[in-house]
Amino acid sequence: MSRAAVTTNSDERVNDVGAGGERFEGVRFAHESEQRFARILDFYGVEWEYEPVEFVLAWGSDKRPTSAFRPDFWLPNPGLFVEVTTLNQPLVTKKNGKMRRMAALYPDVRVTLLYQRDTLALLSKYGLAGGGRTQVARTA
Repeated sequence: MSRAAVTTNSDERVNDVGAGGERFEGVRFAHESEQRFARILDFYGVEWEYEPVEFVLAWGSDKRPTSAFRPDFWLPNPGLFVEVTTLNQPLVTKKNGKMRRMAALYPDVRVTLLYQRDTLALLSKYGLAGGGRTQVARTA
């Protein structure tokens, strides 16, 4: 399965939002919060890859993976994985657990959790709301 790698510092790409709010620069995101973060990265000219690696977190008795974690973004420079969350607390709790498990199994891999309120605040602060197509007024 191939994953898209996108590098840019083009301001035109900041406003290229798909009608469904999930597609950006040819990448289909699982959630709009991931698309928002990609727009921020493009605005700053940060190279990124979307979900390029899956880390196994647990194995069954047959040695096959039973649980895995695929961080949303890989940032080659500074060598960091980023997981973007939504405001859904049960999902945040689940992701926090996967992050702890990943840190235990892969201590040399850098990964951070970015909350939706953080991406919304950045979009609003720098005027990257997308010409009214993406609402960022609610930060709840």
